[in-house]
Amino acid sequence: MLRQRDGHLTRDLLRAPGGFGLGQVPARVKPDATTDMVCGYCSTGCSLTVHLRDGEAVGLTPAVDYPVNRGVACPKGWEALAVLGAGDRATAPLLRDAGGVRRAASWDAALRTMVERFRGIQSRHGPQAVAFLGTGQMATEELALLGALAKFGMGMVHGDGNTRQCMATSVVAYKQAFGFDAPPYTYRDFEESDVLVFVGANPCLAHPILWERVLRNPHDPTVFVIDPRVTETAMQATEHLAPRPKSDQALFYGVARLLIARGWIDRGYIEAHTRDFDSYAAAIEPFTLERVSDETGLEERAIEHLAETIHGGRRVSFWWTMGVNQSYQGVRTAQSIISLALMTGNIGRPGTGANSITGQCNAMGSRLFSNTTNLLGGHDFANPDHREKVAQVLGIDAGVIPAQGGWAYNEIIEGILRERIKGLWIVCTNTAHSWINQGQARDILGRLDYLVVQDMYATTETARMADLLLPAAGWGEKDGTFINSERRIGRIRKVARAPGQALADFAIFKLVAEYWGCGGMFRAWESPAAAFQILKRLSAGQPCDITGIADYEMLDASGGIQWPFPAGQSAAPARTERRLFEDGRYHHPDGRARFLHEDPRPLPEPPNERFPLLLLTGRGSAAQWHTQTRTAKSAVLRKLYPAEIYVEVNPVDAKARSLTSNDTVHVESRRGRITARAFVSRSVQPGQVFIPMHYEATNRLTDAVFDPYSKQPSYKACAVELRRIAALG
Repeated sequence: MLRQRDGHLTRDLLRAPGGFGLGQVPARVKPDATTDMVCGYCSTGCSLTVHLRDGEAVGLTPAVDYPVNRGVACPKGWEALAVLGAGDRATAPLLRDAGGVRRAASWDAALRTMVERFRGIQSRHGPQAVAFLGTGQMATEELALLGALAKFGMGMVHGDGNTRQCMATSVVAYKQAFGFDAPPYTYRDFEESDVLVFVGANPCLAHPILWERVLRNPHDPTVFVIDPRVTETAMQATEHLAPRPKSDQALFYGVARLLIARGWIDRGYIEAHTRDFDSYAAAIEPFTLERVSDETGLEERAIEHLAETIHGGRRVSFWWTMGVNQSYQGVRTAQSIISLALMTGNIGRPGTGANSITGQCNAMGSRLFSNTTNLLGGHDFANPDHREKVAQVLGIDAGVIPAQGGWAYNEIIEGILRERIKGLWIVCTNTAHSWINQGQARDILGRLDYLVVQDMYATTETARMADLLLPAAGWGEKDGTFINSERRIGRIRKVARAPGQALADFAIFKLVAEYWGCGGMFRAWESPAAAFQILKRLSAGQPCDITGIADYEMLDASGGIQWPFPAGQSAAPARTERRLFEDGRYHHPDGRARFLHEDPRPLPEPPNERFPLLLLTGRGSAAQWHTQTRTAKSAVLRKLYPAEIYVEVNPVDAKARSLTSNDTVHVESRRGRITARAFVSRSVQPGQVFIPMHYEATNRLTDAVFDPYSKQPSYKACAVELRRIAALG
């Protein structure tokens, strides 16, 4: 049974329009029209009704009939418009002169300089010496245009997106297991499960609207939370298991072994729809209850109870987010969860699934259409048939399409250090804040010959480092589409004017193409709506086929549409919530899902005598978002989380260091030292501390370790020590 079924998070944060003074329409301004569009923060993909006067936004409320959020919104959604009017918006190109001073410049001067500098680097060092870093925050149409322009028009070899920091693990796990990056679920599964297992996920804060849907579940579900920390979600769950950090892969192997040994598996499903099960079963045989208990720190009975609950459930769903993804062994851990769903037949049916909840608002669009490590539309750069198809759709020579994917984010950063990348174009992401081992990251960015940053704010840590800053429009100031966690494509709209000379990213990319001399290659990309038609043709025949979506108007009328939606499909089911693999057929050539396994590896940086504590990082508040580039602009949102960086420390560790809450402490790792306010709490286990990811200083501590398959950074566990400075008055 769920604890606190009508918990304060639902009642107070989600339901009361204007309860925080958030986003309501001012009484003195009477709207004359409304329009709906998808929120620009997380991947939930809520729809917001924007109230307009003379075509300009004057307020918003949650859309009442959208199948995702059904009339509720989190604090960030309520304040989505407020952050557009911040005083530090980038309003004109800023160009660094010979003396190192950045001055306002015309678009003509800015783009001529960008082209001159990047072409000069490529002529001296080769086309691979200039790279780009994109984002899951831009519209799908913009992502695709950037990727096509950079790789096909400008000859760049390497480019990646900040989705590498949040979703790469799930992408690779799904591709290897299912044959395609295909999250199988629909949000209705939150309401139809009788057992939900959340792993390294805190939806109460990270995805509160999704937790609202769990609270609507009429089946009195059992909710397991598996997380080292007592999160807000763990406090409301039926059961909380707190394994040692990064021991969850061993835990799931042990649970799988129990299910197999006791005959609690679906042999019929395994034989009809999967392969490699026998080798998987043999590989996990050594994961006995005794061994798993020793490695995880969990009681044997607790592990057995989890296995028994999974067996007893008729509709079991497994959910994970960054606690799994941001790990040095995240792919295999995600696949250990997928294997539990496959072996019990908990996939393709209502209330089931091995379900990765996405991070950013358009991470799914980035995964499919950014043209970074995957060719447009989920195609493969290495497949000549795929290159030919993409070339025909775009009307370009297939010879300009690289025959392999470019470097991942970490490899691009390392490429700068090795002097193989000399120029970098960073678009709508804050690398100097968010990248792991921040001190080293900033040093590396400082070694570039030329750094171009394209952002809506001039004051981000990365924007301040730029040789050239291009002012971009933000959400609400441009058109396009996002794809949410459940694969639903929704609209974003221009409801406000971008300040000064700022332009939509789509328009900036078109201008760059013209100045580079490849504008003719992108004539058909005349608008986001036209680009959407191109993306449809690119998706044809792919698992993400959306050729049945006529246009933006159809998306509006349907309440968003989940992919796949191929040509010939009736529009009638568009409002319903559809899941994948209902027929048991997967995207590998033989139609079967794969069981994959690998022995767990030890922590790359375990605690030792000098650094005896393990640092965990994660979401700190429902009102914070990533590097706070936008949320910190809202006075309302700032009131909902601590202004000062803080560190949660267990009472046992606090006592050993003579600490009390509100003491200021140094938190030190091998990479740096920060100052934080101590918060003594049993939410963390002895030997562990927690710092929210949103604060600028957090990533001075984290260790640049990466999953070998997904290349995703392992933000979640590194060795630190705390030292008291003085108590605050």
